Amino acid sequence: MSKKAPSEDEKFLFVDKDFLNSPMAQADWAAKKLVWVPSEKHGFEAASVKEEHGDEVLVELADNAKKITVNKDDIQKMNPPKFSKVEDMAELTCLNEASVLHNLRERYFSGLIYTYSGLFCVVVNPYKMLPIYSEKIIEMYKGKKRHELPPHIYSITDNAYRNMMQDREDQSILCTGESGAGKTENTKKVIQYLAVVASSHKGKKDSSAGELEKQLLQANPILEAFGNAKTIKNDNSSRFGKFIRINFDVTGYIVGANIETYLLEKSRCIRQAKTERAFHVFYYMIAGAKDKLREELLLEPFTSYRFLSAGHVQIPGQQDDEMYDETMEAMNIMGFTDEERIDILKVCSTVMQLGNIEFKKERNQEQATMPDNTAAQKVCHLQGINVTDFTRAILTPRIKVGREVVQKAQTKEQADFAIEALAKAIYERLFRWILGRVNKALDKTKRQGASFLGILDIAGFEIFEDNSFEQLCINYTNEKLQQLFNHTMFILEQEEYQREGIEWNFIDFGLDLQPCIELIERPNNPPGILALLDEECWFPKATDISFVEKLLNTQGNHIKFAKPKQLKDKTEFSILHYAGKVDYNATAWLTKNMDPLNDNVTSLLSNSSSQFVQELWKDADRVVGLDTLAKMSDTSMPSASKTKKGMFRTVGQLYKESLAKLMTTLHNTQPNFVRCIIPNHEKRAGKLDAHLVLEQLRCNGVLEGIRICRQGFPNRIVFQEFRQRYEILAANAIPKGFMDGKQACCLMIKHLDLDPNLYRIGQSKIFFRTGVLAQLEEERDLKITVIIIAFQAQARGFLARKAFAKRQQQLTAMKVIQRNCAAYLKLRNWQWWRLFTKVKPLLQVTRQEEEMSLKEEELQKAKEVATKFESELKEIALKHTQIMEERNALQEQLQAETELYAEAEEMRVRLAAKKQELEEILHEMEARLDEEEERSQSLLVEKKKMQQQMQELEEHLEEEEDARQKLQLEKVTCEGKIKKLEDDILVMEDQNNKLLKERKLLEERVADFSANLAEEEEKSKNLTKLKNKHESMISELEVRLKKEEKTRQELDKAKRKLEAESNDLQEQIADLQAQIADLKAQLAKKEEELQNALARLEDEIAQKNNALKKIRELEGHISDLQEDLDSERAARNKAEKIKRDLGEELEALKSELEDTLDTTATQQELRAKREHEVTQLKRAIEEENRTHEAQIQEMRQKHTQAVEELSEQLEQAKRVKSNLEKAKQALEKETSELTMEVRSLSQAKQDGEHKRKKLEGQVADLQSRFNDSEKQKAELAERCSKITVELESVTNLLNEAEGKNIKLSKDVASLTSQLQDSQELLAEETRQKLQFSTKLRQVEDDKNSLQEQLEEEMEAKRNVERHVSTLNVQLSDAKKKLDEMSSNIELLEEGKKRLQRDLEAANTQYEEKASAYDKMEKTKNRLQQELEDTLMDLDNQRQNVSNLEKKQKKFDQMLAEEKSISSKYAEERDRAEAEAREKETKALSLAKALDEAQDAREELERANKALRMEMEDLISSKDDVGKNVHELEKSKRGLEAQVEEMKTQLEELEDELQAAEDAKLRLEVNMQALKAQFERDLQGRDEMGEEKKRQLIKQVRELETELEDERKQRATAAAAKKKLEMDMKDLEGQIETANKGRDEAIKQLRKLQAQMKDYQRELEDARAAREEVLATAKESEKKAKSLEAELMQLQEELAAAERARKQAEAERDELSDELASNASGKSALTDEKRRLEAKIAQLEEELEEEQSNMEILNDRLRKSTQQVDQLNNELQTERTTSQKNESARQQLDRQNKELKAKLQEMENQVKSKFKSSISALEAKVAQLEEQLEQENRDKQATAKSMRQKDKKLKDLIMQVEDERKQAEQYKDQAEKSNTRMKQLKRQLEESEEESQRATAARRKLQRELDEATEANDAMSREVNSLKSKLRRGNEPSFSSASRRIGGGRRVVEDASEEDADSQSDFNGTKSAD
Repeated sequence: MSKKAPSEDEKFLFVDKDFLNSPMAQADWAAKKLVWVPSEKHGFEAASVKEEHGDEVLVELADNAKKITVNKDDIQKMNPPKFSKVEDMAELTCLNEASVLHNLRERYFSGLIYTYSGLFCVVVNPYKMLPIYSEKIIEMYKGKKRHELPPHIYSITDNAYRNMMQDREDQSILCTGESGAGKTENTKKVIQYLAVVASSHKGKKDSSAGELEKQLLQANPILEAFGNAKTIKNDNSSRFGKFIRINFDVTGYIVGANIETYLLEKSRCIRQAKTERAFHVFYYMIAGAKDKLREELLLEPFTSYRFLSAGHVQIPGQQDDEMYDETMEAMNIMGFTDEERIDILKVCSTVMQLGNIEFKKERNQEQATMPDNTAAQKVCHLQGINVTDFTRAILTPRIKVGREVVQKAQTKEQADFAIEALAKAIYERLFRWILGRVNKALDKTKRQGASFLGILDIAGFEIFEDNSFEQLCINYTNEKLQQLFNHTMFILEQEEYQREGIEWNFIDFGLDLQPCIELIERPNNPPGILALLDEECWFPKATDISFVEKLLNTQGNHIKFAKPKQLKDKTEFSILHYAGKVDYNATAWLTKNMDPLNDNVTSLLSNSSSQFVQELWKDADRVVGLDTLAKMSDTSMPSASKTKKGMFRTVGQLYKESLAKLMTTLHNTQPNFVRCIIPNHEKRAGKLDAHLVLEQLRCNGVLEGIRICRQGFPNRIVFQEFRQRYEILAANAIPKGFMDGKQACCLMIKHLDLDPNLYRIGQSKIFFRTGVLAQLEEERDLKITVIIIAFQAQARGFLARKAFAKRQQQLTAMKVIQRNCAAYLKLRNWQWWRLFTKVKPLLQVTRQEEEMSLKEEELQKAKEVATKFESELKEIALKHTQIMEERNALQEQLQAETELYAEAEEMRVRLAAKKQELEEILHEMEARLDEEEERSQSLLVEKKKMQQQMQELEEHLEEEEDARQKLQLEKVTCEGKIKKLEDDILVMEDQNNKLLKERKLLEERVADFSANLAEEEEKSKNLTKLKNKHESMISELEVRLKKEEKTRQELDKAKRKLEAESNDLQEQIADLQAQIADLKAQLAKKEEELQNALARLEDEIAQKNNALKKIRELEGHISDLQEDLDSERAARNKAEKIKRDLGEELEALKSELEDTLDTTATQQELRAKREHEVTQLKRAIEEENRTHEAQIQEMRQKHTQAVEELSEQLEQAKRVKSNLEKAKQALEKETSELTMEVRSLSQAKQDGEHKRKKLEGQVADLQSRFNDSEKQKAELAERCSKITVELESVTNLLNEAEGKNIKLSKDVASLTSQLQDSQELLAEETRQKLQFSTKLRQVEDDKNSLQEQLEEEMEAKRNVERHVSTLNVQLSDAKKKLDEMSSNIELLEEGKKRLQRDLEAANTQYEEKASAYDKMEKTKNRLQQELEDTLMDLDNQRQNVSNLEKKQKKFDQMLAEEKSISSKYAEERDRAEAEAREKETKALSLAKALDEAQDAREELERANKALRMEMEDLISSKDDVGKNVHELEKSKRGLEAQVEEMKTQLEELEDELQAAEDAKLRLEVNMQALKAQFERDLQGRDEMGEEKKRQLIKQVRELETELEDERKQRATAAAAKKKLEMDMKDLEGQIETANKGRDEAIKQLRKLQAQMKDYQRELEDARAAREEVLATAKESEKKAKSLEAELMQLQEELAAAERARKQAEAERDELSDELASNASGKSALTDEKRRLEAKIAQLEEELEEEQSNMEILNDRLRKSTQQVDQLNNELQTERTTSQKNESARQQLDRQNKELKAKLQEMENQVKSKFKSSISALEAKVAQLEEQLEQENRDKQATAKSMRQKDKKLKDLIMQVEDERKQAEQYKDQAEKSNTRMKQLKRQLEESEEESQRATAARRKLQRELDEATEANDAMSREVNSLKSKLRRGNEPSFSSASRRIGGGRRVVEDASEEDADSQSDFNGTKSAD
């Protein structure tokens, strides 16, 4: 068989098995002894071993046949071809590097990128898109085990997910690899698979769950934009490691997620290589930001940023502006606000602007300067800080040295380092903030996760030329992860060996890596690398060289530590990792570990005006500052730096702790390992660099895992497979018969003499060490080659021997031929031989007797064949009789269908009248709908206004809060100014006192000097020199005095100014204190009111919670009751279906009984009995309905009582709420005005609703009246019993529900102030009301559809009437032809039979129509019951009509959508009907073919008879036996072929009928699917309306008043309904009398039909006499033809009787006249015929008059029904019209009696004239004989006309079928209404959830109130503290002023313009000072 070709996606998953099983490759491997040889180009090459010389081996390369010598240790074994492209490399029998590389290479070139290696899943980057990640593949891997499908990341993920669900154990998937290997892409695929699998069965859950998976997928683009960049190896390289933790609940749904990151490459934001880029977000922002946003972010072109060193580096296949839009969309989905997004972009712009800040050295100094500060200004503008403070912090920061703070100038290098460090720190903090925000969005669900699945995406082991601190951290992480892998592999191996019972010395391979890990992370004794690095960070004068020296001293002897042989630098050292030796360079490790920042700038950023920047730098106090770096270079003691040790933590410590947390998490999970490999650095698909792949396999731990496998028994094989494959090696070791697999394997291994150390036998499989299976494969191949060679030798020998024997035979044959030829040549001319040859033929005469015996035997066989043919002919005859019986049954079915057609036509007439009434109602309802839509639009406008006002109020509140914050800030600034002014005043006073003291001293000195002058005047002459000196001194002192006086005057002026200003301030403070006192009083009052309100709110909340619990219980009970009711309804529907089936069976039995019975007397008795039983059943049903209605009334009363109690509770809650609303009077004024307008609108709406309710009641009454009138013809015996049982069960359920409701109502009455509960109840009732309104609309739509169907039926009926008229014309033509010429006796008899069949078919059609009419009545009754149920529910829910106004627009939209959907369904239904009609036409055509086949069969039967006669003749004659037999066989074959054709035709008809039924079933299935889809759409639309429903809470007050109005209206409506019911009963009585009259007319028609049958019997008796006399037969045949035409007229009259029930009498008269004319036609007297025709014309005129009278009466009836629908007052007029109808009916009854008398007279005349006609007919026999020839010619014409009639009959049958289908459509529409009811119930549940959300919003408002009160308390505390501060003034003179100032700080916002001026004066004095 040809194998199925693999699909496109299967090519990249499944291995080609034909390649693996090729015997050529197996033979090649076995013959050449292929091995692997090292190669510089390909890593390893295949070669065959030629010679061995000690340790060296001569090999021949497989590719180029080159021979080389290789060391024996360098050769690696090759696996057999069986293991080529193996899916799990652990299964390789030769586990070595060459085999692993070859397997990966082969799979990679075949497009298979996933390969297992034990626990690992190795992924090789394909560098192209593969079709293996579609939804089809996800479905393929869902729920499958690892070994069932090829390797895939989906298989790893699915196994992890299933293990988590089954074992309840947390799982983890570890993806590692180099940059560009595909780690991030595989992580995405894992998340994609989990999002599909964990949310695929969420049909019950809300939409928020689906949003969580969407957010989980959208978190990746955000992290990629901020954490990924273009590198040399990868265009989208993740520059950070991440651990994504996805939480699942118990059922397996995703409930949340969390992301942790490691080692963000911060340095990439400041410098990159030439072809590399910074983080993507910088390029996205510059390319995608619009003009307005660019101005806000101060963006510039790519080339103007220094940090974007390569400018705009474009990524191929990616547009940065499109990626910007995608990133913004992802942020929007994750819930980032617009402000947050702008703040994030501002931070990114700041990072780039920092690179544009340039520093320069001063000429003579090393100090840095900033010549151009435009970039600094942009940075400060974006970050909300001061420019001067920023430049000072950068250029001359303040550093704490000891206890003093010193400003230290920075050099250019230090300033550049500070800017770059700041840029990196800002970006790192932004990334951490974004990560926290994403985690917050993903963890928003409140459900607790039962388990989680973690995905680790981290860089693999890295060995570069220059390895720094980052590489140490990454390699340290990979050491820990490899240890985890070794540990888990050891545990799994141990479990496998224990399970199989194998003895093995267990080795924990995880311990191999422990020395290297301890070298890095050990804290002490001796300390590891990280501990030594932290220690060096705290020591002064520590450098990178000192760190390396200390490391060499402490760890120099460690086994994993080494010093490089060629030291390029003193900071280099080496570590021996599991992947190899790595040389590290410790340059700048101390600064990288401390990550220092300029603490002056960080303090500025923490106090930024931007709230976002403050949040980023809220932990700025834990930053390593510049003082720490200064201490590193100063000569201070170590103790000076120990004070800061606890303030921050190093990068190494933080990373070590985060890694420890990660490892504990992973140890607690079940890990799954994925290793990603980059095939080449050129990013080319299909290329694999062998050395690069080997290096990665070594670094990723794949080869380490293979090393562990080699230690144990990696190859395992099941016993059965081992025995099957290797039994050939130990063929005689296993005895024959059954043997256990383990025993057989033990015997085989003993026979093979394997070393016991090379294998272990477990419980289910055998374990081998590496290479053992390859050895066994070689031995097996050798054994097979030996066997095959032996087999080939035997086969060749056999073939050679066979060829030799053939040659020998040929030789002998040649000799015989030669001998015979020689003998013939000798005898050829011998005369005796010639004589012999001539005489020999004559010797056959003696064989005549033998020939005669042979002929006799043949004759005997022919006889037997003939007997067989006779038996077969008998069987064919039996089959023929069976087929004839089936044909008769089909004819009976046709008759039944004609009866059904008659009833259906009568039903159409009634439905047409009903349609007109419903159309008028529909127009009125549409007008009302338009009015309500306009009202709903106006209400929506008012609602929008309310929302706008609420928004304005909220904005006003926000402005007030902002003003309050500003006032607090101004208060703080004012306090600072006042303190400074007080200090200045104290300083001025001190200076003034000093000056006064100096003045006093100077005055004393002047007095002394004057005294000395007086004494010295006497001595002036002697002391002139001294005097001159003193005078000069005095002059100098005077100059000083003048200066001091000037200064004193200035001080006095300043003092006066200050005093004036202080006085002004004191006055202002006094005013402010007065205002504060008033505000305090107001605050106290408001606080008291708030406390009271809060207490009330708490009470209300407690009550609300209790009521909520009760309501939930009530809802649970109600839902149970509704489920019970639904189940009862379903049972009722089933019962109705059973009833319909039984009814159909009864009707079929009826039709059969009516056909079989000869007399109608028994039928009338049976009908009378049945009518009596039906009346009894009706009475019983009416009694049951009355009891049921009484019970429902009691339920209504109880429900209203419960609603009244709830309304009382609402009033109490209203009182409480009014007390609360006093505090919000300002807002309530606006809302009260709006509510008044809404109330006025609602009152107008209520008036419209009153009218609508009245009309609805009228519609319901009309429908009930119509259905009651229709019920009279239904047979309800079985239904009554079932309905009683159902009623009893429903009453029991209702009683139970009443008891529960009474208990619950008592519980509810005990509760008080249940505002929220009552609101929820009202919301539920409004939703129910809306649902029922939608139900009403649906019912109206159903009505409309019924009306449309009625119109279609009327049109079909008109078409039938047209067909009948055409038939009448044709019949008249036929009459004329029949009068002209006479026909044959046999043809006349056949025509008469056909006429009888037509009559019977018409009767059966009538009966079928009646049965169809009954079925339609049943469906209408069921619909009426459902309408009554909906009306009952409407009465219960009319209290909440006002809420419809608020929701009108929404439900109108839903209605429009439903109409569109219903139109779609209608179109589909029409298509289905069209298809069904086509199939029915096919069925009819097949039926025609069947009839033709039956005719052909009759002809064949005749031929069969003739053949029988010929057979008898043929048997008698023996001479022509052979010919006769041959002809008989031909005829038999022809007959058999014809019979088979008939059978196939019958089977085809049955198949086509079955196909039509199947098509119907498919249509029903499609309709159900469309219904389900419609329900889903409805659910989606309902969720959109949840937000609108929250506003219903505010309008609870309006509902109370409207509830009372609705109660009054309901009472009035109930009274009006009772009146209408009384009127309806009267009308029903009138309709019953009319129906009785119609039944009597139908009975008379049936009597006439019976009489017609009697006449037909008499005609059949006359045929016997006519056979004797041909003349009489011809005469009777003419009369039969006339009867045929008259019978067609009877059919027309039957159709007219079906249109109107009271026209039956006129039709009966016509039939009697036609019968009379029939009888008169039998006679030869033309005078009597003319007289009868005149009478017929008179009767037709009377008929037309009667029809006109009936039309007038019908018009009056329609008018009366319209008046009933419009006004109740016009009921009296309807009664008068009904009385007129009764009088008209009585007149018709009188006419009916008169016509009956005439009929009897006509029948007597017919009998008398029939006797006379027989004698006249005998005389005309001779004439009829002459006309026989002409009748034979006209035979064909009559046959054609009969065929046309048959076609028309079949068209009528098709119409009947259409009507049946329409009845089925009515049933489907009723089922649709039930589904809509269920949809409305679902809407109710969703509205309940809305009310709960509204309560949550209310709680939120309460929390805001609490916060406002707390803020008030805080403000009051601040006022008190300020007062106390002002009271503690230093000077008594300023104490009062300080108090006033302290009191005035609270209300600065109310100060006037003078206060602002005084503040400006303060500022001016401060600046002057």
